Amino acid sequence: MIPALISSTLFLVGYLVYHAHVGERSTHFTAQGIIRPIYFAMLISHILLAFVTLPLVIVTLVPVFRRRWDRHARIARWTMPIWLYVSVTGVLVYLMLYKWFPPSG
Repeated sequence: MIPALISSTLFLVGYLVYHAHVGERSTHFTAQGIIRPIYFAMLISHILLAFVTLPLVIVTLVPVFRRRWDRHARIARWTMPIWLYVSVTGVLVYLMLYKWFPPSG
């Protein structure tokens, strides 16, 4: 979990710095057809669960430092699948936006 925490933290910092500099000039999804609602459904669920994941990860880690393994395990049952979903959908959103359906020009 420590490598996941470190890599997620580094990604979040990089993501926030990038969007602070790019702002409104970020890439827009331009694909049409059935893939468009699939992309936006995935993006919306990714964003909403990403907001949930940050406090959930913190709440999951606090019992570790207090050596409350029972509480940690109980919370981690919810944290891990949500965190995994956010991680996988983040990669899929990136691939759909920049690799599989890149904007023209």
